[in-house]
Amino acid sequence: MAKRGDFDWEGGMSAKRTLYASVVATSVAAFLAAWPSQVGAQQMRVGPTDIGGVVTSAKGPEAGVWVIAETTGLGTSRYAKIVVTDDQGRYLLPSLPSGAQYSVWVRGFGLVDSPRIHAKPGATLNLTATVAPTAHAAAQYYSGSYWWSMLKIPGKSMFPITGPRGNRVPTPLRSQADWMDAIKQNGCGNCHQAGGPTMRSIDYAALGVSDKETEAAWAARLRQGQAGGAMISGINDLMTNDGGLLARLADWTDRIAAGELPKQKPDRPQGIERNIVVTLWDWSRPTAYLHDLTGTDKRKPTVNGWGALYGAMELSTDWVPILDPVLHMATETKMPVKVASTPRSSTVNVAPAPWRYWGDRAIWDTQVNAHTDMMDGEGRVWWAATNRPQWEQPAFCKAGSDHPSAKAFPLERASGPATNTTNFVQNARGVTMYDPKTKQWAFVDTCFGTHHLNFGYDADNTLYLANNGGPQVGWVNTRVFLETGDSAKAQGWTAFVVDTNGNGKRDAYVEPNAEVDPTKDKRLNLGFYGISINPVDGTIWGSNTSG
Repeated sequence: MAKRGDFDWEGGMSAKRTLYASVVATSVAAFLAAWPSQVGAQQMRVGPTDIGGVVTSAKGPEAGVWVIAETTGLGTSRYAKIVVTDDQGRYLLPSLPSGAQYSVWVRGFGLVDSPRIHAKPGATLNLTATVAPTAHAAAQYYSGSYWWSMLKIPGKSMFPITGPRGNRVPTPLRSQADWMDAIKQNGCGNCHQAGGPTMRSIDYAALGVSDKETEAAWAARLRQGQAGGAMISGINDLMTNDGGLLARLADWTDRIAAGELPKQKPDRPQGIERNIVVTLWDWSRPTAYLHDLTGTDKRKPTVNGWGALYGAMELSTDWVPILDPVLHMATETKMPVKVASTPRSSTVNVAPAPWRYWGDRAIWDTQVNAHTDMMDGEGRVWWAATNRPQWEQPAFCKAGSDHPSAKAFPLERASGPATNTTNFVQNARGVTMYDPKTKQWAFVDTCFGTHHLNFGYDADNTLYLANNGGPQVGWVNTRVFLETGDSAKAQGWTAFVVDTNGNGKRDAYVEPNAEVDPTKDKRLNLGFYGISINPVDGTIWGSNTSG
């Protein structure tokens, strides 16, 4: 392992973790294990930085199971490497960092975890896998999605949602697909490991609820922590006249507690699925969660080779985690704001009930709300992040300004209601830049809110920014900003206008709620969620999931 300095790390991990608390970066690489089937396991070559051997059980060699090596003896809270056994049960954990002792064990479908064996790099270590004694024991190692698939979903005939216990939201769920989306990628599964052990079991005593009242227990657990308000709102949005998601969650955990198992069993990795090496680092605070990270320029992925990774921590903290993947060291730096009075996320993310693990602590307390980050060709990192109060909109953004974009589509504020002059707003971000070479920060005071971002392929290295909470798309000419530091001069934005009159150019338009005028264009009241740039013609593409 390359050395950038000596370190001595004594650590451990709290066994208590929220679903948000484990912040992990994952590196996946193809591991082309060219072991001829006729070669005996005893002929495996284990190098000085490897651990290797054969996994067997009472049934013989175990193929397609995971071998995990984990340590807390490096410069991150936890480091782990995972490989898969071949058809003869052989494994090789390659290129393990020296200077640490590893716990090594076997996990696989049809097994329960084997005892952990301590070993150091260079060891040949044959492992004994433990066959699961029952189907119930084996199922505890299934991926959470197998358990989540047991949730009963409303029939198609129930949509759109209506009734006295029906939806009480402005926009009803129109279809079963909408309901499924809301419990998967745009709902529960957006934050939680849906179907995981914590989610599929209930500690009734801790919730102060009888084990006969599972629906009440779910209502209590959904209120816990600073995401409790959002979860209760989400549950209400998914109400149907048969009890909605709340009743279905209660039924789901009751059936699991009674011994019901997933109907489908997962297959073990096969073929090239076994040629994978996964490296994991736990590299931030236990109270924080990682929303995004960057380590190179997507347009030229050799930028910052072997360099540090930079996280984006969204609502959880102002502290940016930095991971050195060569030395396996984690450090952090605090992202500043331009205006000290910028509100904190804790002003609106108030816990309806104490956290399960963190009690009454307001562990989410960020000013910057760093959502997504990108690296440019010089290794500078650019975040969609808050740097001032959203109500302090610069004059050049508004009507009467001579800014070209303001003349076409003035913006009175980046995001959020005009009545909000005190509290945090989720998508009222601007742009914050950090230069690792100089350790200097800079702020682009954008008129528009920001969310996701991507660089264009032009000579100005234009940074394009989406905001699903605002009816415009914005951009920052980073060359101009780096040369001048002038936020106004460097930025621009536009409304979304459809060429409804078909003349191939932008004309006067009617507003979103107005009838189409065949002589004019029409403005749309929507925003991009994701954003990307076509490298061939420079056109900007965006996604929107609001329908």
